[in-house]
Amino acid sequence: MSDDLVELRARYDRLHLLHEVDKVIHSTLDPQEALRLILEQAVMVMRAASGSVALINPNTGFLEIQASKGLPANASALKLRVGEGITGWVAVKGEPVRSGDVTQDPRYVKARDNVISELAVPLVVNGELRGVLNVDADRRDAFSAGDQELLAALAISAARVIQNTWLFEQLRLKARLFETLASVARTINSALNVNEALHVITRESCRIVRAKMCSLLMLDETREWLELRSSYGAGEAYLRKPRLSVADSLLGTVVRRRKPVQVENIQTSNRYQSTEIARREGLISLLSVPLLFAGKAIGTLNVYLGEPHKFSDEEVRILSMLAELSAIALEKARLYERVVDVEEQLRQNEKLSALGLLAAEVAHEIRNPLTVMKMLYHSLDLRFPAADPRNEDARIIGEKMEHLNKIVEQILDFARTTEPKLSAVNLNELIEEMGLLVRHKLRNLNIQFTQNLAADLPVIMADATQLEQAFLNLILNAAESMPQGGKLSVVSRAVHLPRASDLPTHVAVEFTDSGAGMTPEQQRRLFSSFLTTSKPKGTGLGMAIVGRVVETHRGKVKVRSAPGRGTTMTVLLPV
Repeated sequence: MSDDLVELRARYDRLHLLHEVDKVIHSTLDPQEALRLILEQAVMVMRAASGSVALINPNTGFLEIQASKGLPANASALKLRVGEGITGWVAVKGEPVRSGDVTQDPRYVKARDNVISELAVPLVVNGELRGVLNVDADRRDAFSAGDQELLAALAISAARVIQNTWLFEQLRLKARLFETLASVARTINSALNVNEALHVITRESCRIVRAKMCSLLMLDETREWLELRSSYGAGEAYLRKPRLSVADSLLGTVVRRRKPVQVENIQTSNRYQSTEIARREGLISLLSVPLLFAGKAIGTLNVYLGEPHKFSDEEVRILSMLAELSAIALEKARLYERVVDVEEQLRQNEKLSALGLLAAEVAHEIRNPLTVMKMLYHSLDLRFPAADPRNEDARIIGEKMEHLNKIVEQILDFARTTEPKLSAVNLNELIEEMGLLVRHKLRNLNIQFTQNLAADLPVIMADATQLEQAFLNLILNAAESMPQGGKLSVVSRAVHLPRASDLPTHVAVEFTDSGAGMTPEQQRRLFSSFLTTSKPKGTGLGMAIVGRVVETHRGKVKVRSAPGRGTTMTVLLPV
């Protein structure tokens, strides 16, 4: 057989072998499994005793063994600088190396005993040298020029596989991160307390980027200092760290520029102020992103890793999105707390108004018998001899009755109904604000709350504060009648009572609940004195306030109810 035919047959065998190897290494999309298959096929094709795939770690710059065959178990811990050993030389030059006797090669770094020959080729992924494929043998001059050509061809095919598996892994990681982000967003937004929201944000941020520690710093009222508001995984040294100046700190630049900042190693960075604390806490890499709300930075979200790490664009983007969601959740929690405070304020105002009414009625009930007592006392015309001690007693009784009368008059003057301060009021806006105020309370009571507000409702002259108090009492009274939950609707509409003009004469606001309803007797006494209320619980003060407010606005309250069929309370107010 001629030499040309032998060469042609050898080339055919190599191509066929490459085709078979290519099918094997393309059989998986898992990066680690792909590297293992690539190495197994390389060792088999080269008839080698051992082999390895070493990739350049982008964070450390070291060549690290990611897959090995035939090497000792501790070989995976071997890390080479680029340029160190035959592997490092290939990584620097980007050229293959075929060494027939490594014992005579000064570049060789031993990874296994008895190795004599080594063949190493570069792995170029997407035009960038990313690692080295090595095979070793225990015999001298084990690899030929044809073997080198074959392994280089295998490396080209392997590089495509590595690139595809990396791309797939990145897509899978993105999908996982976005799924996690959606779950985190739901968790964060479910927190209605500011401190609870802060804790959830730091905890979930740690989880989403697998961080060692996470902290959240917020601007104080002066916007000159960043104060630690929450942390997850932090030690005592970090927790005792003083607040940071926005003007003079690394994290302050995140607030000032409203852009993320990352540091690969804060323990050696002169930009990071607390390097000693970082060493004590074992913190190395830092990524800090701004908390932005309505275009303004309100703080920073910071994640720390325990090893050197260069955060990818995807990780920065995910954490920035999490920070944006967190800022919204924080503002939501703050608003909710304000709503709760306002609701409590209204309840306190209701109690004060009720106490005023109670004082007025008590004073009124006392004044009547007191007047009778005064009349009877004067009609008795008690006169005794000058030396009789009863003379002084009679005088004191008369003075004390006058004193009691003055106290009663003062209470009545203080509690007398205040005339409403009239101004233009849009009832729909007032009702919507009330809906925001009570929505969480009604949701907790399992009450479905709906509003149907007429778009053409005319503006009325009224005291918005008094009407708000009356409407709040109607809503709370309806909620009280539905202890097991139910439905509550508020409807507004314009009303045309008979008169010369075709314009609306009144506006009506209806509160309809699916509660227990009322008997005719309960309806009759609904707005009567709370001292004679028929409610099984409470004092009946709320409805007395409703009646007083509507009356001072020259309006009416109509009640439609039946036991077991719910209640509709209609407030009619003149335009």
